[in-house]
Amino acid sequence: MSTSPERRLFFLLSAGERRVQRWIEAELAAAGGLTAAQAGLLFFLGKDGGALIGEAAEALDVAPSAMTGLVDRMERAGLVERRADPNDGRAQRLYPTDRGREARAFALDGLDQINARLTEGFDAAEVDVVARWLASLQTNFPRR
Repeated sequence: MSTSPERRLFFLLSAGERRVQRWIEAELAAAGGLTAAQAGLLFFLGKDGGALIGEAAEALDVAPSAMTGLVDRMERAGLVERRADPNDGRAQRLYPTDRGREARAFALDGLDQINARLTEGFDAAEVDVVARWLASLQTNFPRR
């Protein structure tokens, strides 16, 4: 039994994710030079930050080694800084710099535009169903 093209959910999800990711990367690069991964870390850190690298990696669902590389690049760009954890001298916590907080605010402003594009042509009930389905992916396919 063949699946109709409009019901190839994995393909549609993958292709859609790639297109949205490329669009976001282009918009962020044109406007301020951030990548989506950098914006994600700045969103996670919030205004004040103070997160361990492992906490950030888990929240963003990336490997700790990838997070370390991202943090290294962001530190060189002046977006985040590492400080010793006050409770564990071996650990370091991440904090946004002034430049990182400015970049976060800029990226947050762009979220409204992104969400408007993502929901264009759909009513609130349809968006609720899509959001529920996407959220279910977190439960149905847990981290290993």
